[in-house]
Amino acid sequence: MKKLIALLSIVIVFVSVFSFAEDKKMIRIGVTQIISHQALDADQKGFENALSSSGFKEGVNVIYDRQNAQGDMNKANAIAQKFMDDKVDLIHAIATPTTQAVVKITKNIPVIFSSITDPINAGIVPKDSAPGKKTGTNVTGVSDRWPVFRQMEMYVKFIPKAKQWGTIYNAGEANSVVHIKEMKEATKKLGLELVEVTITNRSEVPKAMNSLVGKVQAIVITSDNTTVSEFDAIVKICNEKKIALFAGFLEGVPMGAIAAYGLDYFLVGYSAGKKAVLVLKGLKPGEIPWGPMEKFSLVINPGAAKHQGVTIPPEILKKADKVLK
Repeated sequence: MKKLIALLSIVIVFVSVFSFAEDKKMIRIGVTQIISHQALDADQKGFENALSSSGFKEGVNVIYDRQNAQGDMNKANAIAQKFMDDKVDLIHAIATPTTQAVVKITKNIPVIFSSITDPINAGIVPKDSAPGKKTGTNVTGVSDRWPVFRQMEMYVKFIPKAKQWGTIYNAGEANSVVHIKEMKEATKKLGLELVEVTITNRSEVPKAMNSLVGKVQAIVITSDNTTVSEFDAIVKICNEKKIALFAGFLEGVPMGAIAAYGLDYFLVGYSAGKKAVLVLKGLKPGEIPWGPMEKFSLVINPGAAKHQGVTIPPEILKKADKVLK
């Protein structure tokens, strides 16, 4: 009899829990990311942290469907279609290519973008939608446009004798094309030569790096997702060949860059997450202004500088927001 009562109690508890889960609406959020690397991964962590801190917790009232295109636009398009077919409640689109894939096919599901350099020219927000303005569409989000001239101006102070600077990027990424254009303008104003190498996929990064050896004294990596996904390979060659390496994203510094004057991508995602919270509470995306992140920090890695044969001027160290040990 006791065993029977215990069994019945378990059944009752199970039914109660199941009924509660059925009654409680789970919010389904589709996450589409172009590729895996430190900055974009930090973006998604920040996004989820913002939702969790506002009461939208995974497994309680939120289900995330996290998808990664692994640099393949065909996969990015398929992911966008999947979210449409599944009728998710909201989409977090990380980086330009994946967001373009999503906005191309959905006009009803709320889309929150992040880590996009130029949402206007990428066709993600209307042409007449300036930063800080409402889009009037199903889209809003956060741009990660870098202060390219200020970055180059800062990096030159580390190695003022370096006149040839190299960079690697995928010309198929709209965000990279914007950055390279600004980098060309910056290097010209600073009296430097920019040596560019283009790639089409991440496997070409080591070959591209080796092609720069002997031609440049320093390398700066843009927000190119294809290149950044192979950042470890870039660091390895820079250390071996004593080439100074700089990144525009803070996450690149502990990975082996000498310095970065840029954005904390966790905060980029967190800011996007706060916009998502407003949508989940009933506000339409088109009523929420999109805009750029404007907080930049200088982070320095003396260990990386030593590996790459660079002596950091003391006055530069004093300006750092953070110096790694």
